[in-house]
Amino acid sequence: MSVRIRRVYEAPEPEDGVRVLVDRLWPRGLSKDAAHVDEWPKGLTPSTELRRGYHAGEGSYEEFAGRYEAELDTPEAAELLDHVRELAGTGAVTLLTASKSPERSHAAVLARLLA
Repeated sequence: MSVRIRRVYEAPEPEDGVRVLVDRLWPRGLSKDAAHVDEWPKGLTPSTELRRGYHAGEGSYEEFAGRYEAELDTPEAAELLDHVRELAGTGAVTLLTASKSPERSHAAVLARLLA
């Protein structure tokens, strides 16, 4: 299983495999053609409240990750996680985010859960 994280603004690479956008909002200033996104499962994204709180500096990354994992504990999210796991089982999957620090974002939480 191969899951990696990249910024959506980076040029696609052949090693990306299936490119999955994991942000709730479409990245600013990026056309759909330029993004080369294969899937956009909005049900895997953090809630607006959680996202805004984390970006405002409310709590640590560890608190954010814990709350996000709790949000993912729904049947819809479990189904979407299973789907992305299936994709990763057949080839590479790249989780795309507009976050400036992908390694401290919800994409890192998802990558860990998919491993």
